[in-house]
Formats: sequence, structure tokens, C-alpha cells
Amino acid sequence: MSVRAAVVGLGWAGRELWLPRLRSHPDFDLVAAVDPDPAARADVGAATGTPVHAEPDALDARSVDLAVVAVPNHLHTTVAARLLGRGVNVFLEKPVCLSGAEADTLAAAERDGGVLLAGSAARHRADVRELTAILPELGRVRHVDLAWIRARGVPQAGGWFTRRSEAGGGALVDLGWHLVDTLTALLGPSPVRQAVGATSDDFLNAGEWSAAWRREETAAAPTGDVEDTARGFLLREDGVSVSLRASWASHEARDLSLIRIEGSAGTAELRCTFGFSPNRQPESVLTLTREGTTRRLPVPAEPVGAEYGRQLDGVPALLADPAGRGRAIAEARTTVRLMERIYASARADRDRPGEPVYQQTTSR
Repeated sequence: MSVRAAVVGLGWAGRELWLPRLRSHPDFDLVAAVDPDPAARADVGAATGTPVHAEPDALDARSVDLAVVAVPNHLHTTVAARLLGRGVNVFLEKPVCLSGAEADTLAAAERDGGVLLAGSAARHRADVRELTAILPELGRVRHVDLAWIRARGVPQAGGWFTRRSEAGGGALVDLGWHLVDTLTALLGPSPVRQAVGATSDDFLNAGEWSAAWRREETAAAPTGDVEDTARGFLLREDGVSVSLRASWASHEARDLSLIRIEGSAGTAELRCTFGFSPNRQPESVLTLTREGTTRRLPVPAEPVGAEYGRQLDGVPALLADPAGRGRAIAEARTTVRLMERIYASARADRDRPGEPVYQQTTSR
């Protein structure tokens, strides 16, 4: 039986990622969409023939099995908690929440209602899966370098992505969430013993550094107040050290996503480009280095964005798993608390540019 799905939020992610994939996936039946904007509702209704509502309260568990929530970050918890409370299962785009307090709200809503699933695509990429497969050859993992560095990719000036009151933070929340989620998928969860970080905003309000592939229309350009680059260094309880960099813009020629894992028996490195930027690395390159010899390993070629469809492949089984309740929010709680700590370390002054909305700073 198909999963009856609705898309809540018809911005870029809702329109470009989820509507077409849900419509084409054999395990899903798109039955509704939701957005407060009349123009967005009219466009999607005309293009898909799907009923489009103004409010999430139009959805309930009798008519919808899953709501894919792709609203602006500051609305994630409010919208998802309302739907969960109505018994609707929710697939929530990253970042799942913006604080430990929001994580508590989602956990309480899930206990009393629908099941929460978390969207984070990078762990589902074919090249990341190939990297996962060679981890046993590395011996004991000692250090991981994680980076997602765009050459030019600041979300459009004036949009909610660059306003901390709506986004919760900048590149760390946006790109860094994928990196931290991928680290968890690769090595498993571990508390972080120490975390330090720094942020900067050198490119944020210069229009030539904006992301050309995001076609959202925005009002002309108030100044953004989040970071375009975040750097962190972490020490996990399992002894693994981690360097982390998330950058919306840089002086690089191409966008690069990097995962480098150093172990006692070897080092593996994946160089590729996450996401949809057209300014990509030519191909994914996975290498294994041992005792001075580097060997390139085969990586399956796949279309850009295939990982998003692969997420949907696993959703029916996740919904049917009785042990799945609480799993997504537990991982999200760990991630958001880590980001709170990185931002707190980076914050020299509460009012400095790039300061996020996070408030909790000491919890693990």
C-alpha cells in the first residue's frame, strides 16, 4: 500500500526536492500540499492537481500517512509538533530543531502522537556508502576531517536563510548539519568531550557570492546577520578528534565536500560535492592510503540528488519499525547541542555579526 504523503512548505526544498520525488516514487501517493502563500498554492495546485491548503491543521492521520515538512528553520518545531500532536507522522527537513528546548518539544509531541523521521541526505549518497564499506580496513579511527566548502553559494540576500531570527544560524546550521549527520552515520554516535569553534562573515552580504541555483524570489536585500563560514574542532568521548568546516563561500574554484578518515591501519579520503551546486567537482574520488601507497577505489556514478530519492526508499520500513520512535530526535538533540557549543565558543560578543539564536551552551 502506498504511503499517503503531503508536502508542508512550498519554498525551494518543497518544490524542487520533495514534490517531484514523491510524485514519481512508487511507494508514495502525493495527496496534499500546504503553504500560506496564495500564489504558491495556486502554482502547485495547477501543476500537480493536488489539493493545496493554507494551514497544516488541514492534515490529519485519517487522510495523510506522512507529512514532509520543509518550512523555514524557525518554524520546524512549531509545525512538526502540531502535526505530530494530530497523529500525523512527520519527515522533518534538517535542521530538525534549533535548540535543546525545541528538541524537548518535539520529543514530547512524538511521545503522544505520530512518529518523527529526520531528513538528512548526505549519508545516503553512493560515494558515502562506499566510504562506509572500507572503514574496517582503516583499523582504529583516530581523526576525521569534515568539510563542505562552496566557492560561491550564499543563499539569496534578503531571504530567511541569512536572518538568524529565522534560520537559527548560517553555514553551520545549513551545511554543517549534513556533515555532523554523516559523521554519526560513519562512526556511530558518541558524546563530544570538547568543542571549540570560530565563525566569520566575509562574503555574506556581497551579492557576487550568492548561490545562483536557488531561484527563490526575495525582497531586496536587508543585511544578513549569520555566519558564512564556521570552523570547529571536536574531541569525542571515544577518542576520535574531528575538524569541521562549513562555508557558503570561499576563494576556491569549485565546491568541495571532503571526508578524510585517519585510522591506525590506513587513511580513506572522499572528495566530491554534496548538494545541487552546478559548480561541482568533476567526479567523486575515493582513495585509500597505506604505508605510503595511495589507491583509488571505484565509486558508482549517480545523478545529482539521487540521495534524496534514496531517503524515500527507506521511509516505509522506518514507519513500520516500532523501535524507531524517538530515534531521530535523539540524534538531533546530540547534533543541536554540539552546534550550540561551537557557536558559544565562537561568540566573542552576544551582538556580533554571525551570532546564532542558540542559548544553551554547556550541555552535551
